[in-house]
Amino acid sequence: MNITHLGLVAGAITTASGIPQVVRAYPTKHTRDISIWQPVLLNIGMILWLIYGIALGDIPLIFANAISLLCYSALIVMKFRYRDNDK
Repeated sequence: MNITHLGLVAGAITTASGIPQVVRAYPTKHTRDISIWQPVLLNIGMILWLIYGIALGDIPLIFANAISLLCYSALIVMKFRYRDNDK
């Protein structure tokens, strides 16, 4: 396994960490227990990592952060969309 493979595996695992939250929130339409600040701050960090990865041409960084950005952006959208269900 070379360093790129290691980066891809690490990126896949960290990217997958957001999926259970999205999978849980979507069918239940409840996001009450999710703080809005966690995905917002994560998105800001991932945008910066994505820019950094693009600047370096680092495929694992680009891949992991682009996918994670989509996942946590979906969570942010659901947080606002389902806020009436959480009352």
